[in-house]
Order: sequence, then C-alpha cells, then structure tokens
Amino acid sequence: MRRFLILVLLLVPLFCFAAPAAKTGTVLVLGDSLSAAHGIAADAGWVTLLQQRLARQTPTRAVVNASISGETSAGGLARLPRLLAEHKPALVLLELGANDGLRGLPLSELRANLVQLLQHVRAAKAQAVLLGIELPVNYGPQYRDGLRQLYRDVAVEFNVPLVPFLLEGVALDPNLMQDDGLHPTAAAQPKLLETVWTVLAAQL
Repeated sequence: MRRFLILVLLLVPLFCFAAPAAKTGTVLVLGDSLSAAHGIAADAGWVTLLQQRLARQTPTRAVVNASISGETSAGGLARLPRLLAEHKPALVLLELGANDGLRGLPLSELRANLVQLLQHVRAAKAQAVLLGIELPVNYGPQYRDGLRQLYRDVAVEFNVPLVPFLLEGVALDPNLMQDDGLHPTAAAQPKLLETVWTVLAAQL
C-alpha cells in the first residue's frame, strides 16, 4: 500500500505537466477586401500567413478572419458586437476605411465609426491594433492628408498601436498590384504581413 501511494505521488506532477495548454487568446481581424484575399487564393492572403506564423510560434493562439470584400466602417461597426461576443478575442486588428475613402465618405463620419469600433473593443477588454490605409493620388491632397491624420489621431486618442499604411512598399509597385490597381497580388501578401508584424509582434 505504501509503495502504491508513493507511485501515485510521483505520477501526479507528470499528469499536471502533460495537461493541454490554455488558449492564449484569439486574434480577430475585421477588415475589407485587403484582408479578405480579394482576387487571390484565400490561403495566400496575409491573414492566413499570419495564422500560419502564429501556429508555428504560439500554437495555442487562434486567428479569426472576419474580413469581407466591400466592407465599410459602418458595416464593420454593425458586425463587431456579435463577433466580440462569439469569439471573445484578446486582440482585434481593425482594417477598415478604404471603401469609405473610395466613396468619399466625410472624414468626420469615418472617424466617428472608428471611435465606436475601438470603444467596443475596449469594452470587451481586448487589445486593438489599427491598420491604416491611403488613397490614390487622384483623391487630392486635402482628403488624403486628412485621412492619414485621422488614423494617427484616433490611435493616439485610444492609445492603440497603428500600422500607418497596410500597403506600404506595395501600392506603387505595379508588379505587386492586381490589374485594378487597388488590390495586392499573392506575391505581395508576405510583405503585407511583415508590415503588420512590425507593430503586431510587440502586442503578442
């Protein structure tokens, strides 16, 4: 009997160490076609590449891509509460505003939507990373500069990390853009991931 108790005591720590690791937190990506792998294979998109990288580095962290082609900040705002309740993410990457800008939405409206999005993330006790975008030069310097500053101001207001331009080093390279001039090719996706990773790594 004494030998049996000793054996049990020796095995208990082994079972404790062998227990499955707890989830370290889901990453939710809420974006538009730039994050939804528009025009390319879904598994070639930067969000999938992020998921693969995290699977190698932090297997217990999941990635949920809730991005939809054509999504606007208002559309994302309508969907976010349900997504937060369903997935309970620890980190939310917000990549919205491109379609608002292309439609000429007043910057004040875009700002109001981004503020509400970040308020929802904060209320859910999740971290946020804001992914900024820029518009083609034909939209004029006033609107383009205002959009650029808008992302900076909102990031400062909520004290969240900002990726200034998701398509940095890609948008002006015709070899990395699809024929529509708006969406990056599959070859550009690793570069998009690295642009995001420079800011995201510290949050993870």
